[in-house]
Amino acid sequence: MNALLSVSDKTGIVDFARGLHALGVRLVSTGGTAKLLAAEGLPVTEVAQITGFPEMLDGRVKTLHPMVHGGLLARRDMPEHMKALQAHGIGTIDLLVVNLYPFEKTVATPGCTLEDAIENIDIGGPAMVRSAAKNWKDVGVLTDAAQYGPVLEELRSAGKLSDKTRFALCVAAFNRISDYDGAISDYLSSLQEDGTRALFGGQANGRFVKVQDLRYGENPHQQAAFYRDLYPAPGSLVTARQLQGKELSYNNIADADAAWECVKSFTTPACVIVKHANPCGVALGKDPLEAYSKAFKTDPTSAFGGIIAFNRPLDGAAAQVVAKQFVEVLMAPAFAPEALEVFKAKANVRLLQIDLPPGGQSDWENGRNMMDVKRVGSGLLMQTADNRELKLGELKVVTAKQPTPQELQDLLFAWTVAKFVKSNAIVFCKDGMTLGVGAGQMSRIDSARIASIKAANAGLSLAGSVVASDAFFPFRDGLDVVVDAGAACVAQPGGSMRDDEVIAAANERGVAMVLTGVRHFRH
Repeated sequence: MNALLSVSDKTGIVDFARGLHALGVRLVSTGGTAKLLAAEGLPVTEVAQITGFPEMLDGRVKTLHPMVHGGLLARRDMPEHMKALQAHGIGTIDLLVVNLYPFEKTVATPGCTLEDAIENIDIGGPAMVRSAAKNWKDVGVLTDAAQYGPVLEELRSAGKLSDKTRFALCVAAFNRISDYDGAISDYLSSLQEDGTRALFGGQANGRFVKVQDLRYGENPHQQAAFYRDLYPAPGSLVTARQLQGKELSYNNIADADAAWECVKSFTTPACVIVKHANPCGVALGKDPLEAYSKAFKTDPTSAFGGIIAFNRPLDGAAAQVVAKQFVEVLMAPAFAPEALEVFKAKANVRLLQIDLPPGGQSDWENGRNMMDVKRVGSGLLMQTADNRELKLGELKVVTAKQPTPQELQDLLFAWTVAKFVKSNAIVFCKDGMTLGVGAGQMSRIDSARIASIKAANAGLSLAGSVVASDAFFPFRDGLDVVVDAGAACVAQPGGSMRDDEVIAAANERGVAMVLTGVRHFRH
């Protein structure tokens, strides 16, 4: 058996090569890989000795040769192929080990130039990988160091690779080439004349890896699967570890994402309860128990069968109380042993452990924003994530009455919650707790009415509460509804042609109003 090893990332390659040599495999290699193996005392034949042609053009040309690709592409079951190899003195290559120049890492480095990027576009590596993968029935192709151990173990136990293994390696190889070419296309398509990169390139190459097939989609008659980004954002839902419970459903995943994105936006202990993609209860507290108790009071009816997320480890005390309600999914950065013990008795409850993102949840990967993508007929809508964080100093008071310091803090809390509520969104809050949430209505005034009705149904007083509206009040009627319900302070973006009318109404009603200058539509 002949193995050709040519890797950019040398991780694990010496041990793998040593294992192959022990099995009697002949080692062929290129450039730096050959030097490394020789330095480790392994017998290795350089590709230049096989091709009879030296590496040239700073290594750009070394494996693009019939002596290499003939050995990879020749079908062993076709006599004419084997005769051609014999006639030209070409040996078969039975195992190819290649990982590619680090293009993705290079272009993610601050200050990367076009020249840097171009020099890290691998040519010979992908060509060999494609040849080997195409001829998978005869050639095993490895493109990741994680494959070394299992492949070596199979060679030791069976003396060869099975068809199943070779085909799996083939699929992984073509996936890697696809990802690599997609990254190159993304980068080059985003370059502008001044050398900077456009946020939205001329072509978008989505690259996703299937996490699991789902039992069904949003409804039982729909089929579905769950995919993750090739490079997931730290602290995102797809990084979750399921500790117990039934398989996640399509709706579980969608609602869990809404809950997790909301709860991780708070820096103090918080709890978010979501039902049908909308927060139905959100609260801050000194610990998870207090945060949950306050959040649950907002809408106990909707909380039934909901999704619950914490941004602090769940302890035993909070778990005891949460376990009293019917919950589909429970998420936290960690679960205390006592909490896990509590939920052992509720084996169907899905427990997801998710690490909070390091250094805040807004941006990652060298400051480039995450993208929010929505599928439309034969197309995509793509935008940066709505991770705009409003600071206290940005609030502009436009009424005679001034908000109290506590009201300002509650306004910031209400504003954060409103960002995660489907438009039109109206959120009543007080003392770090939601009191009423109106979501997803075609009319803002209807959302205002629903929020006050839900608060009344939960037995919560709105007297002295604050209100956040995700977009401006187009008329004063919506403001009158929330003030009639008990609101003492209102936050809205402003920007309506009737702002003066609405501000005058606030002064007339004796309430404080602040403008944020930021809108948070969520469709």
